[in-house]
Amino acid sequence: MKADSAPESKRIAVIGAGSWGTALAIVAARNAHQVKLWAREPELAREINRARKNTFYLSEFDLSENIRATTALEDALDGAHFALLVVPSHAMREIVGCLRANLRSDVVLVSAAKGVEISTLMRMEEVITDVLRESFSPRYVALSGPSFAREVAKGDPTAIVAASRNREWSEMVQHSLGSSLFRVYTNTDVPGVELGGAVKNVVAIAAGVVRGLGLGTNAVAAIITRGLAEMTRLALAQGARAETLAGLAGLGDLVLTCTGELSRNRHVGVELGRGRKLEDILGEMREVAEGVKTTRSIYELGRRVGIEMPITASIYELLYQDKPALEAANELMGRPLKRE
Repeated sequence: MKADSAPESKRIAVIGAGSWGTALAIVAARNAHQVKLWAREPELAREINRARKNTFYLSEFDLSENIRATTALEDALDGAHFALLVVPSHAMREIVGCLRANLRSDVVLVSAAKGVEISTLMRMEEVITDVLRESFSPRYVALSGPSFAREVAKGDPTAIVAASRNREWSEMVQHSLGSSLFRVYTNTDVPGVELGGAVKNVVAIAAGVVRGLGLGTNAVAAIITRGLAEMTRLALAQGARAETLAGLAGLGDLVLTCTGELSRNRHVGVELGRGRKLEDILGEMREVAEGVKTTRSIYELGRRVGIEMPITASIYELLYQDKPALEAANELMGRPLKRE
């Protein structure tokens, strides 16, 4: 895969060596950047540097010599032009707190997390600003959109969004990571991009539930459509723009996550629909299904701002109040008839 035009070589830190972090490291290395990939596990870092493979995640892909793994955050950040924060949303506050001592104020922070913090109901932009406010105001970009890590690593065509309140920062990410097959579009609507990425995971669990119960694609289409309306209501109440939710970071990501076989959140829903227990499903999964924790935070956020979110409410009761999957599905599909 070749970039549209060769970007200036940069030093890029990728914080998180899961599937998506590894895929983004591969993307950056293809564009001739020098990448330091931070991993928690020493054995994983050693294996990446020795075998040029991430044997925990995306093990079928060879990793470029441009990628070097490390377990030291200060090493990962050394000389970095920007840092991709590819950690679960519930871990973002801890990780940024650990980064703070070695973080220069001119480094652009790019969050690839899709969720809302449970304890504060903050978006990732708000979490990072909260952690760093006494040191400096962070240069922030939210990276989101329809993108399965395996397909990105393979080089399949993908389009995502880099959103920032400062166009210069989002364009840096666009030019550094973008190519003919990895299209990066810029946007200034950070709340819309972040809330689209968070809510779609909740709706994907709902879409999985109806499939797990044996219902057809008509039902899935209804869930997607009403889920988009739910997502948009919440985002608009938080200052987002409706067109953002109709784009890649909203509808695009929603459709992918609700229908794609690689979706972890959809998988959780399917297994719940088949009657399995949540703890058993999660116990078999190596990576986090963000929608499980995000359902709680989105449910609470909707209540705080007074937005009706029936899909989120049904999935919340399924996950946290032991509501049977069939009853939850009946609620999802049996809402009172009214104007669309």
